[in-house]
Amino acid sequence: MNLGNLNFFLIIIYLFISFSIQSKPIEGSLATIQILDKITARVETIKIKISSTYFFDPLKIEVYACYTNPPEEIPENFVLLKIFDKLNNQNEKLIYQGWMISSSPASSPLEHPIYDLWIKDCKI
Repeated sequence: MNLGNLNFFLIIIYLFISFSIQSKPIEGSLATIQILDKITARVETIKIKISSTYFFDPLKIEVYACYTNPPEEIPENFVLLKIFDKLNNQNEKLIYQGWMISSSPASSPLEHPIYDLWIKDCKI
């Protein structure tokens, strides 16, 4: 085995080891969410338990999962949720479904004319 192949082999082993050292996100039990009412400029901070539903004016927020990075890594929170807008007493419309990330709220925006919603934290 020549020196070039040995260096390539060592680099490949180093890459596999370095990627496997990263820790996995920690599952949380409580999601902290902030909601802005664009009309009144009121900001509410709400805490929702995982696998539960929270009603905020016409919005129905269902939280399914919450993960946070370990303390030794860069702070990051991930929340899986569904948001419904209540149109009237019998009808509601799904307006958001998916993951929201605390560090980049613009990457998963809620499209609503009155409310903005973003993730603040995921408590263990």
